[in-house]
Parts: sequence; structure tokens; C-alpha cells
Amino acid sequence: MPARVTGTGLDQLAVNTIKMLAVDAVEKAKSGHPGMPMGAADYTYVLWTRFLRYNPQDPAWPDRDRFVLSAGHGCMLLYAMLHLAGFDMPMEEIRNFRQWGSRTPGHPEHGLAPGIETTTGPLGQGFGNAVGIALASKMLAARVNTEDFAPITHRVFTIVSDGDLMEGVASEAASIAGHLRLGNIVSIYDDNHITIEGKTDLAFSEDVGRRFEAYGWHVQRIDGHDRAAAAEALAEAVAETGRPSLIVARTHIAAGAPTKHDSAEAHGNPLGPEEATATKRALGWPEEPKFLVPDEVRERFAARAAELRPIYDAWQRGFEGWRSRHPDLAPLWDQLRPSRMLPANLASTLLESAPREAAATRAHSGKIIQKLASLVPALAGGAGDLAPSTSTLIKDSPSVAPGSFIGRNLHFGIREHAMGAIVNGMAVDGSFIPYGATFLVFSDYMRPAIRLAALSRFPSIFVFTHDSVFLGEDGPTHQPIEHLTALRAIVNLVVIRPCDGIETALAWAFAVGRRDGPTALVFTRQTVPVVERAAPPTTDLVARGAYVLLEAGGGKPKLVIIATGSEVPLAAEARAILEKDGTPTRVVSMPSMELFLGQSDEYQTSVVPQDGTPLVVVEAGLPDCWHRIVGREGLIIGLRRYGASAPYKVIAEKLGFTGPQVAARIAAWLQDRKRRS
Repeated sequence: MPARVTGTGLDQLAVNTIKMLAVDAVEKAKSGHPGMPMGAADYTYVLWTRFLRYNPQDPAWPDRDRFVLSAGHGCMLLYAMLHLAGFDMPMEEIRNFRQWGSRTPGHPEHGLAPGIETTTGPLGQGFGNAVGIALASKMLAARVNTEDFAPITHRVFTIVSDGDLMEGVASEAASIAGHLRLGNIVSIYDDNHITIEGKTDLAFSEDVGRRFEAYGWHVQRIDGHDRAAAAEALAEAVAETGRPSLIVARTHIAAGAPTKHDSAEAHGNPLGPEEATATKRALGWPEEPKFLVPDEVRERFAARAAELRPIYDAWQRGFEGWRSRHPDLAPLWDQLRPSRMLPANLASTLLESAPREAAATRAHSGKIIQKLASLVPALAGGAGDLAPSTSTLIKDSPSVAPGSFIGRNLHFGIREHAMGAIVNGMAVDGSFIPYGATFLVFSDYMRPAIRLAALSRFPSIFVFTHDSVFLGEDGPTHQPIEHLTALRAIVNLVVIRPCDGIETALAWAFAVGRRDGPTALVFTRQTVPVVERAAPPTTDLVARGAYVLLEAGGGKPKLVIIATGSEVPLAAEARAILEKDGTPTRVVSMPSMELFLGQSDEYQTSVVPQDGTPLVVVEAGLPDCWHRIVGREGLIIGLRRYGASAPYKVIAEKLGFTGPQVAARIAAWLQDRKRRS
């Protein structure tokens, strides 16, 4: 017989169940954060049993409400709610919290279990994702909702912590949400006054509510342990559709623990066996068995699922009727949800329309974006106040603006941190193929979001222009040196640096078609010449990562030069000099190192031989990553210094990046190599 808990109301019993699941899981793992789930249990219970709309049997229901736990360190709160609400989160996974191979890691990870909408933990990122999800929802609703039926009405609920709101990314995202009047997002601020080092007033004394009011949010303040107040505030927040809502919930970390209540020790450590036992006694909870869920609590959550089922069924009936009544909109829905369908011949279509003239690759990209936008309704994006410079504006579309979401152009303002997180949120929402653009040097601001996209396998697209010292007069503060290498170090991020309009078109084709992770597209500011090829281009040139652009005169090469982006024409110029001097030289364009290294050994060696042929790389950036391609014996012509403020042609000459200079350096290296052998 299961143990029973008596002497308390059902709501309190359910709240205590949430608390004790967190305590028991953290104690068993001997690792974790019990305090936040204990402090947040009251209002979270109210949210899940009275406001959140979901169907555990169809967790991907398009009109489900989204729940994002931005305070990912409190993940046992989410895991407990998923288990109690009937999602595929069995008790075995709760018991295996933070263990190898479990679906309950130390911070929530998208894709491990239904109901985990996004990967959270790096503070502020989940909040930014939630804003992106809310934005995508508004944009989809503007396209498909009709007077007779609205397929998209869901809300986005998120819980944020003190740490989330100290991080700059959350401030940027909150500013955007307030500006756009995203009335479909409700954020609960778990104001427990505790961080790892101690009380928040060590470093944080601002009035968060007033800050959000200044952003244009609807703000309420409650006692987070008063469930009636939480219900009233959530009802008011849901009713406020013209502004995003923040509920400042004053809570106490580890609420119910006799000595760890309001203590920093409960933030990142187990309560400990003695305190865990004392907490159970204080709450009237059995000491055994561990991981107890009383029958009454299971029945309470089952009753909530039963209450929600008619809402789900009514939506399904309404949606089928909507499809039949709106044959003009149904195909658009199918293109956006859930597959973001692409034309079968997209790569070949883009290849046919690829620019063939001398121009900056950012300009080539701008033309491809126009073609893509006409073919792919899901494409939407914008820049960090740099659309004219990055050439990322969709010309035949209006802009998304406060209260108006039919457009496809997003204006992120000078907020690269939030742009990355919002793009990820839009990607995980699943309706759009989002991109965010800025200068390559500012990828530093976006790195946390890019890494999370790669970890989470979000199909985000990050567009970077002004890709080298050759951007010129703006000088070294804006000239990237280490950034390509830094991006290439992110696991599961595909970095593509095209050399011309053809590679640019195929790079975009790859990026919009990718579903298992993010892509970084890297373009020049300066004009690059037309690239001559030994053979007509095929649609797989970029997807295979590298290919032979120009074969050595006479067949077998005595030298292979590998280059990317604007250095490919430079390599071709050097080749002509070397060939004239008697060195048969192959030029390889390698727009993506990651994609090339993913090819078969046979293909890789057919492009970059491993038979002792001298190998050279030319790329105007930090050279470190290129040893993966040319080994220790290869020559890498790169940069280990910052740039300078000057016209780009002057910079090229001063730094040794002209055709004759590159050829001379290679020739000297070959001579030295010959002497040493």
C-alpha cells in the first residue's frame, strides 16, 4: 500500500509533492539545486493546474501553451511537473536525476523529453528564447488566424530568477518584447533574494518591476507562496493582451526547510540527509518511501488533463473545419508547420539565379535572400541595426512592428545578445526559418546563443558580414582575426565562408535546409572578383565542404592551395604565377571545414591529397584550426596580429595578401622544404 499523507488540503499536498520530488532527487544525486523548486512550487502548481494548456498525449500540439524554465538550475521543478502532468517522464528518470544517460540532466535540454521546450541554464538565454517563441507565435497567428477560427492562440509562460534578470541578454530581450508589445508572454520572476554567493543585495539592489515597467511591461507584485494571489495575478496577466506581463513573486528559497530556508546553501547543494528528514517532518511528509506521489495528487493532475482534453478536441475539430474553409491558407500552414517545407529543387534554383559578377559576397547574399524569400514563406529575419550593411532586408515584405506581425523583417536594434537568443526561440517554435545578422566581430556578443543552438540542434541561421581585416578603414576594433577559428571550435556549428555568388547561393540552400543544428554564413564587405572554375558548378559544392576549383596544369599537382572566401581569388592569382614558374598547382575552395571533414576519406583525399603533396592554406585570420587540414608540415598563410585602419587594398599589401606576395611566400617555403628534405 502506498504511504499516505494526511492533515493537509489537496493543493498543499500537491505542492509538498513537488517539493519532495525535488528534494529526494537532489539527495539521491548528491548534486543539484533543491531551493528554487521548493520556493517556486506554490505558483508553479497554480500555473500548471489552472492556466497552462497542454496535452501530454500530444505534447507537440501546435496550440499548446509553452512553459520555459529560464532558471534552469531549478530543473527538478520542470521534471516534477512533467511527471505529475502525465508527460513521458517516468519516475525512473526522476530517480536518475543528473546521471549518465538520463533524460533529466542538471539543466533542461531540448529534445531529451517531451515538454522541455528549450535548453536552459546559461542565465537569461531561456528568457530570450521565450521572447523568440512568443514573437514567432504572433507572426504565425498574423498569417493563419481568421475570424471564424484562430489556430494560434497559445501563450508563453516563463519562470526567471534573479540571475536571469542580472544578465544583459534578458534586459535586451525584455526591451524588445516591450517595444513589440508581445502580449502573449507572461514571465514570473522568482524573487527569492538569494544567489550562490549569498543575498542578492551584495550586487543587486534595483527595482526590477520598475525597470520592466519602463520597458513597457505590465507588472504585478505578489507573495509567491500565496496561491490565491498567484491565481489572480496570472488571470490578470493572461487578460492583458496588449503588453507582455511580469509577475514579481516574492518567494523564499528552500521554503519549508527548517534551517536552509532563505539560505544560499540551498541554491546549489543538496539539503543533506538530516535537513531533508527534518523538512519532511516539518511538512508532515513520510520519511519513507522516497519519491512519493500520493494517489490524491496523481488524481488531481489527471483531472486537470481531463479538463484540458475538451479544449484540445475542440481545437482539432476547429482546425479541420478551418482547413476545409480556407484552401488558400491551408497550404501556407503546411509550409510553416511543422516541417517548414522547401521546394524540392531549391539548390538548383538558387544556383541558376546565383550572381555571376564581381561584388561583395554580402551583396550576393542580399540577392539570394530576395530569391529565397519568394520561394520559402518560412524565411524571416533581420539584423542588429545593420540591415543596410549586412544586406539582409527582405525587400518585398514589411517590417515586424509594435502590434503588427505580418512582416518578415525583424529589427533587433543594437542588441546582439538578445538577437541570438530570440532567433533560437523562433527556430525551436518551428514555424519559421529565422536568421539574425551582424558583423563577424560581434559574433562575440552572440557566442552563448550560438553554442546553445549547436548543443540543442536548433536550425538557427547566423549571418556575419565584414569578415576580415579587408573591411578596411573601420580598423582593428571591427576587423575579425580569431573569430572564424572561434566559431569553428563550436561543436555542431557549420561555418560557411563563400568565395562568390555561386557558393553564396549554395550556402543559403544548405543553411535553410539544415534541421540538425545552426549554420553561420560569413560574407565579405569588399568586392571579390569573379571566380573561374575548371568545371561547371554543381549543387553539392558547398554541401561537401570543399572541391577542386582549379586543377593543376598537366594533371597531378605538385602543390595544393586551399582557401576560403575572398582569399580564393587570391589563391587563384598566386596559382597562375606558380604555374608559370613551373609548379603545377591545384586550388581548392573550402567554404566549410566542418562539412569537408564530414565527407568520406575517399572524397577528402581526392580533394586534398595525403600523399606528401605540399599543402598550403590562405585565409586572412587566425591560422590555428587549419592544422586539421594540412597537418604539422603544411604552410598556413594567416594572421597572428590585429588589423589596421586603412583602405583594404593597402591593408592587403601591408599584410602580405596580394597574389604576387602569396606566390613568393609559397615559392620560398617550397625551396626551404626542398632543402630540408
